[in-house]
Amino acid sequence: MKNRNSLTLAAVAAAGLALAGCAASTTPTAATTTAPAAATATSTEDPIVPGVGLNVANIDQTVAPCDNFFQYASGNWLKNNPIPASEVSWGSFNELFDKNSAVQRQILEEAAANTSAAKGTNAQKVGDFYAAAMDSMAIEKAGITPLKPELDRIAAIKDLKGLQASLGRQQLIGTGSVFNMGVGQDEKNSTQYAVLLYQGGLRMPDRDYYLKDDARSKAIRNAYVTYITNTFKLMGETPAVAAKNAATVMRLETRMAKASKSRVDLRDPYANYNKMTVAELQKQYPNVGFPTLLAQQNLSSAKSVIVGQPAFVKEANAMLKAEPLSDWKTYLRWHLVSSVAAALPQAYVDESFKYTQTLTGAKKMQPRWKRTLRATDLALGEAFGQVYVDKAFTPEAKQKAMEMVNNIKASMAEHIQQVDWMSAATKAEALKKLNAFTVKIGYPDKWKDYSALNISRDSYVQNVLASRMFAANFDNSKLGKPIDRNEWGMTPPTVNAYYNPPMNEIVFPAGILQPPFYDPKADDAVNYGGIGAVIGHEITHGFDDQGRQYDSQGNLRDWWTKEDAEKFDQRAAIVGTQFDAFTPLDSVHVNGKLTMGENLADLGGLNIAYTALQKAMAGKPKTKIDGFTPEQRFFLAYAQIWRTNQRPEAIRQQVLTDPHSPAQYRTNGPLQNMPQFFEAFGCKDDAKMVRAANQRAKIW
Repeated sequence: MKNRNSLTLAAVAAAGLALAGCAASTTPTAATTTAPAAATATSTEDPIVPGVGLNVANIDQTVAPCDNFFQYASGNWLKNNPIPASEVSWGSFNELFDKNSAVQRQILEEAAANTSAAKGTNAQKVGDFYAAAMDSMAIEKAGITPLKPELDRIAAIKDLKGLQASLGRQQLIGTGSVFNMGVGQDEKNSTQYAVLLYQGGLRMPDRDYYLKDDARSKAIRNAYVTYITNTFKLMGETPAVAAKNAATVMRLETRMAKASKSRVDLRDPYANYNKMTVAELQKQYPNVGFPTLLAQQNLSSAKSVIVGQPAFVKEANAMLKAEPLSDWKTYLRWHLVSSVAAALPQAYVDESFKYTQTLTGAKKMQPRWKRTLRATDLALGEAFGQVYVDKAFTPEAKQKAMEMVNNIKASMAEHIQQVDWMSAATKAEALKKLNAFTVKIGYPDKWKDYSALNISRDSYVQNVLASRMFAANFDNSKLGKPIDRNEWGMTPPTVNAYYNPPMNEIVFPAGILQPPFYDPKADDAVNYGGIGAVIGHEITHGFDDQGRQYDSQGNLRDWWTKEDAEKFDQRAAIVGTQFDAFTPLDSVHVNGKLTMGENLADLGGLNIAYTALQKAMAGKPKTKIDGFTPEQRFFLAYAQIWRTNQRPEAIRQQVLTDPHSPAQYRTNGPLQNMPQFFEAFGCKDDAKMVRAANQRAKIW
């Protein structure tokens, strides 16, 4: 529910960054060309100064940079780095994720080996969580018994009131049943917290998987039904009952899917803001039982709720009365067990993975330590993040990153002042917003207090549920309190970054402030093309098609003149049309509307990072390194960050569900609009990487 714009999909970061990029399987810029290409880029007429930060061995000299820059910059790497069997994609994000994981694994194994840590300390909690998760023999022996208290609660539901109470309980233990509910900022009054309610209730990744009739969607639905059926069999049901239960779950979830908004529609923050009093909600949707739902989550003090999608709540209200209580109990059992499948015996894990294979094309399950590490990060990320920062992050890296942020913010200010399509009044508001940005780098100034969370070595699944309840109660306890502006939405080791509109903040965890994004030994060109473009990306999110609707205080408020808003939309529409035309696979088109915000952030981020680099190099000699000019190294560094091979199934899932475009288009897409790139590589007007002047996009 939190409104954050990240560099890559956050959920995917938790799954090994599977969707961060995409393979160069098919591309509209296939390689034949006009440009003076690779030979000029690597001319040896000037003395070569060996450099760091850019791997020239990745470059494919058989491809012209002005034909397909993604393939040129990383073609050799793409050929030499097939996707590991346990991954659905493989790229620079995965490589850095693995490097970070090795550091984290050492921390966790040392914590797990320390059985004498004082009870209640972070060291005890982290060690016990990881140890319990790695103890596969204890997990097998326990079976599903640790879930018995929750299953008994569901079995005891006798009437609609009991069902309403259970839905409140499901919010606390994070099963995703029917709604997604919690406490967050009020987007029209960003100094206050509010109760938020969003559509939910689906276990497949998107409503379209339930509704589309193409062969792939049907195959995924069939795999999902098999997964549900086999899980109920593992729980002790006969094959006939298990099949009946699966049909029940599919029927209820499909009905919810039909009432759900599409991901494109969900990008409208005004449509997602429908504030209603609890009394109004109870009158309009009596079967949801809002007073009961809130009471179960210790939120009875709430006088109002911001409803994201009223049409969904209306349908849920009808379903809660019309659908048989026994069917709802079947649905709740499924959502409980499937939400913790990773913490159950191997048979449950295997059924979950078989379904995942159909969805993503994964060939092999990731090793247990890697899956367990992600679970520990999710539950206790700031507890062991403190140790990670001590081992892997230097004060110098934090200082250099802050310098770059300040330089790129100054560059953005120049761009805002210089654009010719925006009025003085709107520019003044834009600059006010930019100057109000909060910047967070590396790790929180104040670490999260986990004292209310009890963790032991007794049961992995009980630890998972306890950590979810802790997180829900932690958020719910904020209602009525001042906004906590020190809080982070990502843990320190995360290889990602984000912009949060209601906080008007840009955040860069320690995990991403490392090669290939940032290298203290590299030249400015490489660092500005790497972490500089990332910083520019997050800054631009404050002024993309969604971010621009929030003001300097983080409030959803229209600060644009009507004419300026129309001009922005016209320019953004050009980017949307460009990306609609990209086809990573036969008959699979990128969705320009779904990916709009990320595409605008990539384009704007590159432009302002490039300007910041030019300022940083002012008065300095433009020395070639490895045969490349600083400008060429800037663009090569950017492109090599997005080097990615990806399975076709994962590409299809990404295009349907991810607001980020596949990696080759995150590379070539913005560059096709940039005269700075054409000049750096000597691209002629008829080159494939050069868009006609009247078709180029430029906003910031």
